[in-house]
Amino acid sequence: MSSRSRQRSRSPHRRKDSRSPSLLRRRQKQSSDRLSTYKNYTWGGRSPSPTDERDQSPAEQPNFGLSGKLAKETNIVQGVELKYNEPHEAAKPIQKWRLYVFKGEKQQDLLHVHRASAYLFGRDRTIVDIPVEHPSCSKQHAVLQFRQVQDKTTRQMVIANFTDRPYIIDLESTNGTFLNGDKIPSTRYVELQVKDVLKFGESTREYVLLHPET
Repeated sequence: MSSRSRQRSRSPHRRKDSRSPSLLRRRQKQSSDRLSTYKNYTWGGRSPSPTDERDQSPAEQPNFGLSGKLAKETNIVQGVELKYNEPHEAAKPIQKWRLYVFKGEKQQDLLHVHRASAYLFGRDRTIVDIPVEHPSCSKQHAVLQFRQVQDKTTRQMVIANFTDRPYIIDLESTNGTFLNGDKIPSTRYVELQVKDVLKFGESTREYVLLHPET
């Protein structure tokens, strides 16, 4: 794959969120309002699991499998402290992003990752959204995060356009997260592009990022 320039920005280091539930709810509502303003997009209800969608139907039916662990107001899930907090610019994507999972030449799975703003990868099934089973992977390994950022082509305009972009962030995992064969730095957002390939730890499984318009 050809190399591409990527945007990297600092991520907040893990910390306990001391803000009140009401402040967090207000922050989430403001984020939702911003998204509606820029994209005239109607937010849905509770998000389903990325693994359950198989058929493309005119009207998608709700699937209540997704835990929504990264969207909770508390940073404790099932008695486990999460290592990650979503940023204020977190946003559910408009495009229907997918992760195609391969082991060697054989496709193992298809993950639909457009119904939530973030997906946690790791070995701890009690808290993660997408389990990675290889023993070299950490319990909380990495996060696929969608962020609402200003469109690069409109930065000089009076009225800027905003777009939802996918990023990967490694949560200081023991054996690292790899993007197109290169290990990414921990606790840094790295922007993803269509056809990028992700690997976690020493697992041979590859996660290829695509959406239907590609």
